[in-house]
Amino acid sequence: MSKPYDIMVIGGGILGLSSARHLLTHLPNLKIGIIEKGISLAQQQTGNNSGVVHSGIYYRPGSLKAKFCVNGRDSMIEFCEENEIPYDRCGKLIIATTPDELPRLNDLYERGIANGVQGLEKVGPERAAEIEPHVTTIEALWSPATAIVDYTAVTNTYAQQFQEMGGAVHLETELLGIKKSSTSTILETTQGTYETKHLINCAGLHSDRIAKLMGTELDMQIIPFRGEYYTLQKEYEYLVNGLIYPVPNPELPFLGVHFTRNIKGYVEAGPNAVLATAREGYRKRDLNLRDLSETLKFPGFWKVALREWRTGLDEVNRSLRKSVFTNDLQKMIPSIESNHLKTGGAGVRAQAVRKDGSLIDDFVIERSTEAVHVLNAPSPGATSSIEIGKYIADLARDTFNIS
Repeated sequence: MSKPYDIMVIGGGILGLSSARHLLTHLPNLKIGIIEKGISLAQQQTGNNSGVVHSGIYYRPGSLKAKFCVNGRDSMIEFCEENEIPYDRCGKLIIATTPDELPRLNDLYERGIANGVQGLEKVGPERAAEIEPHVTTIEALWSPATAIVDYTAVTNTYAQQFQEMGGAVHLETELLGIKKSSTSTILETTQGTYETKHLINCAGLHSDRIAKLMGTELDMQIIPFRGEYYTLQKEYEYLVNGLIYPVPNPELPFLGVHFTRNIKGYVEAGPNAVLATAREGYRKRDLNLRDLSETLKFPGFWKVALREWRTGLDEVNRSLRKSVFTNDLQKMIPSIESNHLKTGGAGVRAQAVRKDGSLIDDFVIERSTEAVHVLNAPSPGATSSIEIGKYIADLARDTFNIS
């Protein structure tokens, strides 16, 4: 066996690459590697991301999300400019369509101001129509700092820089098991074994499983939710200039179906949020018996299901009936019709749920003597990837006592 790695990162998504890149930048003498089971990087949550560079409106002041997103947005824009990665500061309009949404819209405004979001302002119907001529709203928030980018391109640039510094990326390398010795950890993979002194777990949809393999006690589990999209037919793309969002339900960690003109120019509408029967269940027919069994055996899932069953049924109805999906979109743009939409892609959100049934909203990053585990990093994880990568790298240096 070759010389052990000082640190091995599990997961070739945007957070795994950002963490590895930051570690090697500050500790160039370390031997650091990444294992990724896919044939390329960013195949799971990163590659199915809508590409929004969030400005920091939604997140509770003082939370990790608020801290990392506001700074992360600036870091991301700077990184894209330095590395000539295309991005578009298109702005986001969050629209209230009924009077009962106005208090929640105001709460979002106050959160955004508390978080230091750049340029955030309340606007009336006339100003909203100047930004997005086809929306209907009684009041809105305008966030000119919000942007869009291709996060796969960002991840690949992280990887290129990591490899240029001497880092190793092992693709098509699926983790099968973990064994511990007195001085190191042995990773059993489909490409043989790797020995490492320390581990960083950025496995996304499988992060809780990796933590348990390392002997970490958890009171939470990943529950997968599929988010399905439609795309606007090309002749109707003119209806959307940038990003149009509804006022979200504050009781849930989802932002509701919205419109996104992405960096490639086409317009997506979505996502919904339906329980997936596989952790990588990007299609309705995808079924993994192990994944589904783990979900159904987890007590936290049933507590969520009993509490949110009406919302769950609404989401299933929206998934199965295009007309219902369209009705939600028409609340924002009344001229949208069902025949304007064609089936788009889907992503799967790794939602961390505690045993008591609470949905974990903030980032969760835990550590043991041998490992750092990223256990919950949903949106705005990609936006925040540079700041999260710095945080994980600093945490690893402190935890592993390396310099």
